[in-house]
Amino acid sequence: MSSIPVKGDWLQEWDPEDPKKWDKKRAWTTLTVTTFTLTLCFVTWFLPSAIVPKLNALGFSFTTSQLYWMAAMPGLSGGLLRLVWMVLPPIQGTRKMVTLTTLLLILPVLGWGFEVTNPDVPYWRLMALAFLAGIGGGAFSGFMPSTSYFFPKKMQGTVLGIQAGVGNFGVSLVQLLTPWLITFSMFAFLGSQQMAVPGKDSVTVWYQNSALVYIPFIIVGAIWAYIVLRSVPVKANIKQQFDIFNNLDTWLMTALYIMTFATFSGLAAQFGLLMSNLYGAGNPAIVDGSGATATLLIEGYNVPDPVKFVFLGPLIGAGARVLFSPLTDRMGGAIWTLIAGIGILASIIYTIPGLTPDTTSAATLDAGFNQFLWGMLAIFLFSGIGNASTFKQMPMIFNRRQAGGVIGWTGAIAAFGPFIFGVGLTTMGAVPFYIIGAVWAVMCIGITWWRYARPGAPRKG
Repeated sequence: MSSIPVKGDWLQEWDPEDPKKWDKKRAWTTLTVTTFTLTLCFVTWFLPSAIVPKLNALGFSFTTSQLYWMAAMPGLSGGLLRLVWMVLPPIQGTRKMVTLTTLLLILPVLGWGFEVTNPDVPYWRLMALAFLAGIGGGAFSGFMPSTSYFFPKKMQGTVLGIQAGVGNFGVSLVQLLTPWLITFSMFAFLGSQQMAVPGKDSVTVWYQNSALVYIPFIIVGAIWAYIVLRSVPVKANIKQQFDIFNNLDTWLMTALYIMTFATFSGLAAQFGLLMSNLYGAGNPAIVDGSGATATLLIEGYNVPDPVKFVFLGPLIGAGARVLFSPLTDRMGGAIWTLIAGIGILASIIYTIPGLTPDTTSAATLDAGFNQFLWGMLAIFLFSGIGNASTFKQMPMIFNRRQAGGVIGWTGAIAAFGPFIFGVGLTTMGAVPFYIIGAVWAVMCIGITWWRYARPGAPRKG
């Protein structure tokens, strides 16, 4: 592919800042392969979010709290596993890490495909599968730093925005395709299920399709990665990589990425359940009972089906990350992080009234739902912009190896978003939790302005 000498997995000479030691074609090929496999990682990570809201309609009998915890578990495991994956790029290299990670996705995807067909499966087994889905989340903190090694600093915003943004489309992909995939009998050997939705006739579905359809793509991705990829000689042991924690900017950028990606991932995982529990079958003031015996209590109200809406938020957030990344290369990341923070704050404030449904009539419910929906989509938009801008800032603030480590670390902490949102919504309710989010946004706006965006700021990025 290039004149750059290769020994085994490792490129012997590689410096993206020196045109003589950089192979543009190999760099973009690496981005293509790792972005494809990262998309499958996000599909795996958010597969439970497309299945969990429908479990009771399929004959399972879990409580609202159990469902919240199940949807939150991939966030907990994803965050924990990112702490592992963040140190792998300099140790394993791109080729081994991407290939082995992609193969590991088979475990949770295959498991969900089989277990969703059995309403008698114990709760702990589904929780274990939800934990294993976090492998897809953990991969992010290895894939992104690894990719950053292949490109010059001037392209980091665009490149990392493309990879992360297209990877984030995996969230929308699994949530958008699931309602369509379950209508086919492609894996009929596992049987079919009856799905009972309040106010509608029971329908026959094949929910195993929502998971098993991705297995061939995972296998192809792993083989493609092993054949095509090589590794950049950026090496450091675990102890050496921990020097990032002596830098104040590591902690400040972590706070900013919590505001952006933790919000994106947390809302993406909980959007469907939150919508159902506020404006759908999960609100006992709207729907009495569940399954085939459910009764609509508000005359004239059209209960929203979460599967028709939940993909929109991640789609908007991922799209914003891709589209705004070139602007961060052109204008700098800090100004866009500032804009994102202000936008997130305003969107949260707008959304809060919609978190308390007025059940006096169908009209008031519809008005509240519209405010809730548009507010949530606005939060996704600005969190996507912030995801792009923060990843532009990090390669500009830190040297190449440290930037990779900080990208991995911040990604790891922000990956706890689905878990934090699940616990927060379960224990304190939506309104108090969103108020805390607004306060956090105010803090991050202040950090961005003081440290990175104002004239004469100590660190420009």
